Amino acid sequence: MLRRTKIIATLGPATDRDGELDRMVEAGLDVARINFSHGSIDDHRARIEAVRGAADRHKRAVGIMADLQGPKIRVDRFVDDKIMLEVGAKFTIDGDIDPSAGDQSQVGCSYKELPRDLKVDDVLMLDDGNIILTVESIRGSAINTIVKVGGELSNNKGVNKRGGGLTAATLTEKDHADIRTAAELGVDYVAVSFVRNAVDMHVARELTHAAGGNHIHLVSKVERAEAIENMEEVIDASDVVMIARGDLGIEIGNAELPAVQKRLIAETRKRNAIAITATQMMQSMVESSQPTRAEVLDVANAVLDGTDCVMLSAESAVGNHPSLVIESLDRICRGAERHPEVMVSSHRLEQHFDNSEEATAMAAMYTANHFDVAAIVALTESGSTTKWMSRINSELPIYAVTRHERTHRRVAMYRGVYPISFNPEIETKVSVERQVMSELRRSGAINPGEKIILTKGDLDGVEGGTNTMKVLTCE
Repeated sequence: MLRRTKIIATLGPATDRDGELDRMVEAGLDVARINFSHGSIDDHRARIEAVRGAADRHKRAVGIMADLQGPKIRVDRFVDDKIMLEVGAKFTIDGDIDPSAGDQSQVGCSYKELPRDLKVDDVLMLDDGNIILTVESIRGSAINTIVKVGGELSNNKGVNKRGGGLTAATLTEKDHADIRTAAELGVDYVAVSFVRNAVDMHVARELTHAAGGNHIHLVSKVERAEAIENMEEVIDASDVVMIARGDLGIEIGNAELPAVQKRLIAETRKRNAIAITATQMMQSMVESSQPTRAEVLDVANAVLDGTDCVMLSAESAVGNHPSLVIESLDRICRGAERHPEVMVSSHRLEQHFDNSEEATAMAAMYTANHFDVAAIVALTESGSTTKWMSRINSELPIYAVTRHERTHRRVAMYRGVYPISFNPEIETKVSVERQVMSELRRSGAINPGEKIILTKGDLDGVEGGTNTMKVLTCE
């Protein structure tokens, strides 16, 4: 059985080891994440070239996602690199002090506007929520706090506000430059960090198009409380939605995460976008050779909820054995996908469709789930038809038959969709349908005597023209 849920893995020092990328692709890597928070342009270029080389060697389509850093708000540095904060102690965050002069009583901050965004009794979460401070007073640039949960605090740790509300711009000057780099490097997806609303995504899209990246699809990373409040508009402005559970959990509280994750996945699929579930899915495997049962259940529940992709971060970027983590994810996803509700769904039967392409895609999926066929096949230029198809659960594979390498890599993120390279011969009496059937048979996708559902458009080479569905029998 083909695995329908796709696997995204972050590249880093661990994946740079000799042969590791080949092992990851062979294990089932679908999309490689390039974290623009770390590394130089040359580092990014080298890793992208390495991924494409490994994909070519294993004859697989692997997408590339560039992840922008965004306005990461951090404390500055300490004279002795770290301090120990005791519960009840007073501690000041002040953006105007020397960035390297932090001590037991105070530290600088990279975000100079932080005092403007706070009021007395607000709660600050430092170092992924390990340190909790309550604002006691604000005097100019100085934010005076009381330590509620103490511990070790070291250089450059992140700062979040419980409940959200920080006004730092989503796209920094570095992000503007990185969007241009991503377009130059020909990535398939750009992930926008700390999205608050649809406007943030519209600005990112304008910048991406201005950089020549019209083909790039945009991922909104939901990690701010404001994005939850504006959920529907954020999804509608995005091609893909990433549930970034690290910062999101800090802002809204971990107890709220499960319900929010389920709601985000359901709403994303309903609104025809792609859903990624991310952060600490297999965290123990940074060092361990096998996941905990809690991690197995976490991944399986995301699959049961309908996520298109599961994503690895530190597990692959700095872990001991990235390819082994992918193998484990592959097994867990396949196991969860055997659940009947994941194999076939019946939602959207009452929905009204706005265009013939989506209506044709939905008709194909309804027929596929109620008729004896071996596969769904879409002749596609952009991959849009297969994206709509992938919103409906089916145990049948959806083959995106296309001549475009970019479409190959793009659909690598779509749940249950598998690209097949095909460029029809025009100067021949053999119909396109028969040529497609021959290619599918040659690739082992179908066998003689099996039926398939095929969708296509009347005009070759035209995006958005799918208007025909056929049931064909392989000869």
